[in-house]
Amino acid sequence: MAKKIISLLLALVLVLSLVACSNTNKETGKETGKETGKEVSGDLPFSGKTLTFAGLEGGYGVDGWKEVIKKFEELSGAKVEATFSQQIEDEVSPKFLSGQAPDVNYISLSREARLTEAQLAEKQVLDITDAFDAKILGEDQTPNQKLLDGSLGGSTTNPYGDDKVYLAPINLAPNGFFHNASLFGEGKLTLPKTIDELVALEGKQEGAAVYTYPVAGYHDSVIPALISQVGGQELYTKLMNYDSKAWETEATPVFEALGKILKHVNKNTVAQANGESFTQNQLQVMKNESLFMPNGTWVANEMKDAEGVAEGFQWGLLPVPAYKEGADRYVYSFNEQVWVSAKTKEPELAKAFITFLYSDFAAEAFQNNGGAVIPTAKAIELIKDPLTKSFYDILSSDDVKIVSGGFAQAPAVEGVSVTDALYETINSVANGDKTVEEWQADVVKAVKAIEEAKAAQ
Repeated sequence: MAKKIISLLLALVLVLSLVACSNTNKETGKETGKETGKEVSGDLPFSGKTLTFAGLEGGYGVDGWKEVIKKFEELSGAKVEATFSQQIEDEVSPKFLSGQAPDVNYISLSREARLTEAQLAEKQVLDITDAFDAKILGEDQTPNQKLLDGSLGGSTTNPYGDDKVYLAPINLAPNGFFHNASLFGEGKLTLPKTIDELVALEGKQEGAAVYTYPVAGYHDSVIPALISQVGGQELYTKLMNYDSKAWETEATPVFEALGKILKHVNKNTVAQANGESFTQNQLQVMKNESLFMPNGTWVANEMKDAEGVAEGFQWGLLPVPAYKEGADRYVYSFNEQVWVSAKTKEPELAKAFITFLYSDFAAEAFQNNGGAVIPTAKAIELIKDPLTKSFYDILSSDDVKIVSGGFAQAPAVEGVSVTDALYETINSVANGDKTVEEWQADVVKAVKAIEEAKAAQ
């Protein structure tokens, strides 16, 4: 009898153990069919941990982020506490001041509040280089295996001029020479691959100048492409880190190349290259008064209600033509950035979240909820709108590379602006008030002032 009772008790213990295993163990994070609708075995990698996230509620909306966060929670076992706002800096600045900064931040450079720049200057942004060699949750690939060439390594992702990544690039927007695609093709004009071929189009389309630009600052997509043609990432990094000798010598072909193009600018461009009239310069292309202009993918929507457009007009996008035969062509691509606070208490969880942003799931979620394009080939494949797809297709060409980023962090010098010297002076070159040599000398002078300030730190 005693043996029979003991056997029954052992059987009961076994049954209870099996029942317990079928439920979620909230301490170990094991999932169950009861809660998820499917059987999942083993611990999730970040069960029981919490990640704080702060993000801009911008033009792409937040629905894509919410889907990505939900999926990340499912795969990681972590909880993500997210804050979104159109004035996100106002929401989170007190937390940064109190030492309670969000772990992950979708707050890009060049915003008015300059929060990201301030955190970089204070060395309060985490090195996330190894996140790009880590496998993406739910996939067998790493971000480095999926990112488009040129997405990393510029002064935006690597702001200190070394090989370490601090800002993760998202929301890719290619720039280049926009034109009326209906003017080019078989039996029509030929799209130029070099600057010599570009300027040779002078007079080939009745009433059309070769070139225009909305405002001089739009050359912030042209000059980086030309720099990269001349000296690749090495030269681009030197110039963006205020190497005055390189600006004085190695950069000379860049100034000469753009100077050659500016000799063929529409006669009305400079007068209209301001905040009030820039759309008139964009309209020149739509009315076949100018053949090419530098711009970004947003121009199609910006000009969708334009009047007086040429019959059959269709937007096209061309990489900046090569400064010489055989040079690689580059497309400057703007992107937004995500980064991790150096004060995070969950660095591995935060980096896993960064890694997940390059998943196929995230690419589809962002694309279907706001139209943002992550810088992966998969994200470009997912684009449904034919016009938008045509803009991004140039990034898939074998002879086209991506360049991104701008000038590195540097001390302010009163009365000195390298970007003004580099870009705003273009108006003076275009209307003949300054020579290309004088323009280059102005830039070198400004760069030297910053270089000296850096050396004095």
